[in-house]
Amino acid sequence: MGKASRTKVESTRREKIAAQRAAERRAEKRRRILLASGSVVVVLAIVLVFVIVKLNSKSPSGSSSASNGPTGAALAAVVDKTTSVPASTLDAVGSGGFTGKIQTITGSPKALTANGKPEMLYIGAEFCPYCGAMRWGMIVALSRFGTFSGLSTVHSSSIDVDPNTPTWTFYKSTYTSKYLTFSPVELTTNVPDSSSASGYVNLQTPTPAQQALQNKYDVAPYSSQNGAIPFIDFGNKYLTIGTPYDPGVLAGLSWSQIATDLSNPQSTVAQAIDGTANNITAAICKMTGNQPASACTSAIQSLESQI
Repeated sequence: MGKASRTKVESTRREKIAAQRAAERRAEKRRRILLASGSVVVVLAIVLVFVIVKLNSKSPSGSSSASNGPTGAALAAVVDKTTSVPASTLDAVGSGGFTGKIQTITGSPKALTANGKPEMLYIGAEFCPYCGAMRWGMIVALSRFGTFSGLSTVHSSSIDVDPNTPTWTFYKSTYTSKYLTFSPVELTTNVPDSSSASGYVNLQTPTPAQQALQNKYDVAPYSSQNGAIPFIDFGNKYLTIGTPYDPGVLAGLSWSQIATDLSNPQSTVAQAIDGTANNITAAICKMTGNQPASACTSAIQSLESQI
């Protein structure tokens, strides 16, 4: 083979090698691009899954929707003020601004008891502003007979009357007392849900026995509207009737402001909430035979006579 031929063959071989290496580089570049694209797709898929789960999380665990209420030490301070209103303040308020009524159940119904103690049954919902108003008084009253734990803040519905009333939820809370058993049921959250019969995300379901009591007593002459909430049955002896006070009293106030005002008997808040608490306390005292004496004071016993 002549020199010219060898040169031509060598040139052709180098061109083939260069072309092969270029092809390999292009293939490697494509692999890297595909790997990077695949990683992006995986990350996006993970993010999408989290977004979908978040948007569809209507479970009870998310019930007490963002309340913008106090947390940590601030929440503990509000709980302490709400659960330790001085007896002297409560006695000074008396019936206060309570606009509802505690009514005696007629006939001879079977006593409502649980754990060997008279039972106080509450059925309400987080969206309900009237339940929100009632819960403040219930907590003040019940704290005279026992101890709460796990209370958390929530506001009433933003699309109902008296929107965003600052209040509490009994969901996931516990209550201990040697005088009575407290059984709370929060039917729904405050989160709207057009697919629900109530219009809000379902939360807790009453037992058949609890539902039967509401069906039996939440009608005339005890109530003008079947299924009205809040519904409170004191040992199957007494019922709360009507709105405890105008929830608008709490409009624009923070939980801390409300809790602080509870100890000022001259405040509008104390007149409304403490007055409600005193009437609830009177019904409980009639259930417990006026025990303990620290709760069933002479001022409370004077309200008992009005039931």
